Amino acid sequence: MDGIGIAHPQYYIATTSSPADDRARVLKYGRMFFVFDRLGDVQTSGLGEEGLFYDGMRHLSELSLDLWSARPLLLSSTVATNNFIFTADLANLDVFSEGNMVIHRGTLHLVRSRFLWRDSCFEKLMFVNHGLEEVNVPLRIGFDADFTDIFEVRGTARERRGRRLGEQINGNSATLAYEGLDRIVRQTCIRSDVNASKVSPTAMEFELELRPKEKVTLQLEICCSSEAVKESIGYTEALSSARFELAEMAREFPQITSSNSRFSDWIARSISDLEMMIAGNPERNYPYAGVPWFSTVFGRDGIITALQTLWLNPNIAKGVLEFLAASQAEETDSVADSEPGKILHEMRRSEMANLGEVPFGRYYGSVDATPLFIMLAGAYFDRTADRPFLNQLWPHIQRALKWIDEFGDVDGDGFVEYARHSGKGLVQQGWKDSNDSIFYADGKIAEPPIALCEVQGYVYAAKLAAARLTRMLGDVTGCSELELQAEALRTKFEEAFWCEDLGTYALALDGKKRPCRVRASNAGHCLYTGIAAPERARRVGETLMNPESFTGWGIRTVALTEARYNPLSYHNGSIWPHDNSVIANGMAKYGAKKLAGKILLALLDLSSEVELRRLPELFCGLKRRQTEGPTLYPVACSPQAWAAAAPFLILEGCLGISVQADRGRIIFDRPFLPEGIPQLSIRGLRCGNVAVDLLLERRNDSVLVHLENKQEDIEIVTIVS
Repeated sequence: MDGIGIAHPQYYIATTSSPADDRARVLKYGRMFFVFDRLGDVQTSGLGEEGLFYDGMRHLSELSLDLWSARPLLLSSTVATNNFIFTADLANLDVFSEGNMVIHRGTLHLVRSRFLWRDSCFEKLMFVNHGLEEVNVPLRIGFDADFTDIFEVRGTARERRGRRLGEQINGNSATLAYEGLDRIVRQTCIRSDVNASKVSPTAMEFELELRPKEKVTLQLEICCSSEAVKESIGYTEALSSARFELAEMAREFPQITSSNSRFSDWIARSISDLEMMIAGNPERNYPYAGVPWFSTVFGRDGIITALQTLWLNPNIAKGVLEFLAASQAEETDSVADSEPGKILHEMRRSEMANLGEVPFGRYYGSVDATPLFIMLAGAYFDRTADRPFLNQLWPHIQRALKWIDEFGDVDGDGFVEYARHSGKGLVQQGWKDSNDSIFYADGKIAEPPIALCEVQGYVYAAKLAAARLTRMLGDVTGCSELELQAEALRTKFEEAFWCEDLGTYALALDGKKRPCRVRASNAGHCLYTGIAAPERARRVGETLMNPESFTGWGIRTVALTEARYNPLSYHNGSIWPHDNSVIANGMAKYGAKKLAGKILLALLDLSSEVELRRLPELFCGLKRRQTEGPTLYPVACSPQAWAAAAPFLILEGCLGISVQADRGRIIFDRPFLPEGIPQLSIRGLRCGNVAVDLLLERRNDSVLVHLENKQEDIEIVTIVS
């Protein structure tokens, strides 16, 4: 096109750069996730979290696509509703030669598609020439791999790193490699199905010729591995196989829709996010916690996500229980904060984890995962009546109970406490695990060992769950003993934790059994577990829903009256969707279903204000302002498994739904739907081997339940008072 001059049209607005947009796109499959900008590139600016990560190491730290030596113009980009494929529509900018415009913007259309599958990123670039003349398109794809550990990306400094190995150029492929201090060689191979004019350790360059209206396609594969790079199966075959796998997974979840389209869209996104956090993981049916910082197994997160989704998809609970039982601690190890019977907190495979630079290779510094494990086991059996699995799991439940009594309650006072043993481990070991999250009324950090209020509730519920399971196995005496232990804990808890003047339970007791007299969301979890006395449960609910705690978007982790309240902090005034879901479910259990519905509608409004209707891990706890959206927390994981699962636990509470597979019965105990959700359809809800379709209709303050596909083996029971 050189030599063809086009004068500047009058008043023409020339376009010489693509507009800035810092909203990231995310894909995940198995041990790999990819964070990139809206054009599909990886940039080093901003928070620096972009890149292609595999097993906690960044295998691609830069990726750029240039046309005529410039970033293309972004028209639009999105990730499909099922989270599988990213698509961007791009176009050329105005191209000038010797001061004259030679190619108008939009002459070349580029459709960029990308998905992850089996340790590789597959990408297709389809170019279309909409012009009337042939164009020669200089395309450059730049890349680099810094092989940085995820903890380095998060800001942890390292004294030494491994060594970058020599690049290998072979035809249309370039392989970048790094040998870590853990002696593992990690590789990134970038290869193309089109002959490049030049391949170097930092870029592939192409000269594409397109006749008018012609389409040209180029395919790339970026393979991450610590082994020899495998042969490529190609974009099309990988796409077909991955879609088949995705369709199989989608059958595990019922379809939930509403006459409120916003609610339907939110639910669809939530299910897709959960499927993405499970798909391809070597730990079958185990949801990883969140992207980018927690894309791995977390015990607490996995258990709570399983509890949130149990009534819908018990396979998640089974997968979580299986893996956590298999990884249950065998010995005392102060570095890993482990003791026999304790349930895993976190597992990492990155270089720093392998070397012990961070303690999270297999780390057990979680005080609540062990009782939560027992709670989930009991709830799973209640839901499925899976006796063979209970028999398999029972020795692990017994070991978890022994940990609670022997290691969890170190001083024998009846409460389960924690104190860090590892110098590199977590200081705070409840779900609010930032260093400054547990404090006294004056703001001073509480002295360990710490007995959190919600953990006592988890232990109470765990003892009752174990009692039910013990009775099922024929041990009546053991059942009675566990019930007595639970009741003794409940009585002692009420005496030690209740703060009458605050209208709630103390956040925690310190090592000297002094209460941390702080209004915090933790107390709401005591409603979920049932440890709270009914009248005090009502008071806790009112306290959490007053303006000091409830913002209009949700309940803050800490009330604004407290010394360390900061709505921009991680745990001291922010809002966490999963936290709100646990609290709302607990309120519903004590009959406060309208309050639970208010929280559900607040999170529904939140979903309408965030991109892709995806609830983040957390957001800032600022008061809701009319006509304005929420204030986002800058480094929150999105997606996050237990944030995605939040609506399902609230729905469970509002509907009062319980599924009893052994009796072929689905119970709705005083079902309730808030005014914003007049109808709800649940199709394919499994009860044993039968799937049912249900339609729920709101009538004033009551809900009518209809069974749409008659099933002789299923009984629908609605309790109205």
